Amino acid sequence: MSTTAKPDQAATPHAAKRSAALFSVVAALAVTLLKLLTGLLTGSLGMLSEAAHSGIDLIASAITFFSVQVSDRPADEDHNYGHGKIESLSAAIETVLMLASCIWILTEALHRILFREHLSLNFSLWPFAVLILSITVDYTRSRKLSAIAREHNSEALAADAVHFRTDIWASLAVLLGLAATYSGQRWHIPQLELADPIAAIIVSAIILYVTWGLARRTIDTLTDAVPAETRAQNSGLIHDLSTIDGVLSVERVRTRRSGPSYFADLTLGMPRNLTFQRSEQITLAATAAVQRHLPGADVVVHSIPTASIAESIHDRIRAVAARSNLAIHDVSVQEYNHALHVEQHLEVNETMPLSAAHALVTQLESDIRRDIPEVSTILTHIESEPATIERPVSLDRDRQLEVRLRRAAQAFPQILDIHDVLVTRIHDRIQVNCHCTLPDDLPMSEVHTAITALENAFKLDAPEVSRLLIHPEPATDNRR
Repeated sequence: MSTTAKPDQAATPHAAKRSAALFSVVAALAVTLLKLLTGLLTGSLGMLSEAAHSGIDLIASAITFFSVQVSDRPADEDHNYGHGKIESLSAAIETVLMLASCIWILTEALHRILFREHLSLNFSLWPFAVLILSITVDYTRSRKLSAIAREHNSEALAADAVHFRTDIWASLAVLLGLAATYSGQRWHIPQLELADPIAAIIVSAIILYVTWGLARRTIDTLTDAVPAETRAQNSGLIHDLSTIDGVLSVERVRTRRSGPSYFADLTLGMPRNLTFQRSEQITLAATAAVQRHLPGADVVVHSIPTASIAESIHDRIRAVAARSNLAIHDVSVQEYNHALHVEQHLEVNETMPLSAAHALVTQLESDIRRDIPEVSTILTHIESEPATIERPVSLDRDRQLEVRLRRAAQAFPQILDIHDVLVTRIHDRIQVNCHCTLPDDLPMSEVHTAITALENAFKLDAPEVSRLLIHPEPATDNRR
């Protein structure tokens, strides 16, 4: 079962994510240009590595912006689960780009250290100003992206937020490396001249660390691995599902994430004698339980008909019949000589030949004996169910029959009144329908006994009536 947001409700998260992603792109572009220009003017590998890192950020931010634009599109014929995986794909591309920049920075830094090339830098305050500005910008957009990612469950924005938080530490490393290098040049300390490429190596190590974490999360998402926090949620979810009235067992709970959306697949054991209406109620309760743990999740519930320990012999017999889509009623079970004898009524279409009806009954009785070995004998009364709508020749009330029915009811103190009496005549058959009022707290066994006794008494008094149908009502529901 899926839930669909209204257009105005869906527009707000998309606009917030789009705004955050666009802000990230603009900020990344400005910072990258400043770092590149400063690195070229000073010859600092640390600044150039930071410029490369920020260039990767710019590409990643652009990909994130594109993925946010696409991921919120609704499901269509080609993408039944929506477009949320595009966010994971953008994170995978960002991982490859970050790894490539890391390899370039390491290669260049090691080359400068081993061959002592380009170690002399042109002193300038610009690198310090640019790096401090970069740290400020990274801190601002990291906080904004992190807040939007948490609010709207965006994997792409969360990846950017983590990335930019590590940029702060990388910028600090370059800042310290530049300060040490300038100090070494000014005070003629050869060891400090290596501070700039060493800072670049530190930056590449930070990039590699972030890349590893991002790659692991991305691969897990693309392969539908269940995160640890989701597994913890599933444990609580299984407990909540097992407490739903009507759920006998929780056979399987599977969840997957696609972008900001969750999908849940449940398999629940339910009593096999449930009605469709009750089964739907349990399904709705299970869906609500999932969405309490995973808001907005698309939930599919598969039910397994299960025999419960509370089933009676009557329930088990009806379950066997229901499995074959057969309607039985008036099931009676007697025990003698330590064996069970079953009597039941089966309705079949009035146009069905006797041979086909008998074969149907034979198969049903065989299934009952196989599923309920304690049943020794079965007697099935075959009844024809009308296949057409009968058209009565008269719907007039018969006053005399109504009087005789009310008089018969007076012999039963449980029956408080008789009302809505309707007499119909179809060809040579007379049928009487009525409603009767009984006490609210009267057990159904006594209700059935009273109604059956009234039917028998009335038919003795009015043998011309072929059928009497009585609908019982509690006194509190009788507004007459």
